[in-house]
Amino acid sequence: MSERPIPLAEPYLAGNERAYLEECLRTNYVSSIGPFVERFEREFAAYVGAAHAVACSSGTAALHVALRVVGVGPGDEVFVPTFTFIASANAITYQGARPTLVDSEPATWNMDPVLVVEEVERRIRDGRPLPKAIEVVHVLGHPADIVPLVRLCADHRIALVEDAAEALGARYRGGPLHGRHVGTVGRVGCFSFNGNKVITTGGGGMLVTDDPTLARHARHLTTQARLPGLAYQHDEIGYNYRLSNLAAALGVAQLQQLPGFLAAKRRIAARYDDALRDCEALALPPRTGWADPSSWLYSIRLRHAGLAHYVLQRLSADGIGARPVWTPLHGMAPYRDARLIGDGSVATSLAATGVSLPSSVQLDPDDQSRVIDALVRAVGEERRKS
Repeated sequence: MSERPIPLAEPYLAGNERAYLEECLRTNYVSSIGPFVERFEREFAAYVGAAHAVACSSGTAALHVALRVVGVGPGDEVFVPTFTFIASANAITYQGARPTLVDSEPATWNMDPVLVVEEVERRIRDGRPLPKAIEVVHVLGHPADIVPLVRLCADHRIALVEDAAEALGARYRGGPLHGRHVGTVGRVGCFSFNGNKVITTGGGGMLVTDDPTLARHARHLTTQARLPGLAYQHDEIGYNYRLSNLAAALGVAQLQQLPGFLAAKRRIAARYDDALRDCEALALPPRTGWADPSSWLYSIRLRHAGLAHYVLQRLSADGIGARPVWTPLHGMAPYRDARLIGDGSVATSLAATGVSLPSSVQLDPDDQSRVIDALVRAVGEERRKS
């Protein structure tokens, strides 16, 4: 292979990152105390339209704290999609709670709200306990159909938590949530800044909420629940979950570039759409009239599992960093015995046929052409073989 590899999604550090990091080194603010932490929280909250933001060491840490501050504890039940990255369920398990997995709906690949509403209504009729919380995940950058769940949770005092780790910049369009960013609809929302996300701090996350009490509690928990004062006094079990000033400096610089990053992601998605829409062997990513996705990863569905497997092999051989989409949680050892709402067939089909294509902000047109050509060629090869 003579051509250079094309990664799936890599960070783009082309703004004030170096200058802000040098400021941290010059002032010696490199740990979890420093001006960039507060600045990142303030500017991030303003960007997504939340009243409060609490920076955390990872998206998983943010989700763990979010579940705790809304009252999820040992023995509680939390609904979560089966088609998601495993961290969504792990954070529930950290609290000693029980994840109940929910199948996807085909239109957006997210948690099927119809299944959730039917399950809750069935339990009410039968006099059975309701979940303590519903954790909605905005998978692969497309907003979930959350409106029915907002009403359901409000009517039955169920905490609504959003895992928006993959969807920073995605919004709702039209309807009661018009203009709202994902992560700001539930009681608490969580984001990730891992190296492959839309913006990165090298690793990190953010918890957002409009509730000042929840924000104060979350901030307290992320700093080991230490009380103010010189003495080391702690009033509950906390965590070492604060983001460092160094990481926050990267976050501030990345946030300044976020509008451009999102525009680039959407241009890349539009070009893939134009090039692939007539290819009968695949289906384009989810598109709905009520959502403006972030296009974090451009993810397609191939006609059948064998074709998806062959395409991934051929793209890898060509140095193209495509990857399969998430394996459903009900097919993984830690959650094989978890209760499943729905039969899991939609999520299973998505996992078998879904492929994410290179979507880096800095993906140039020539490299994208390589991806498109290699994909079309692989589809044609598999068709001739079969």
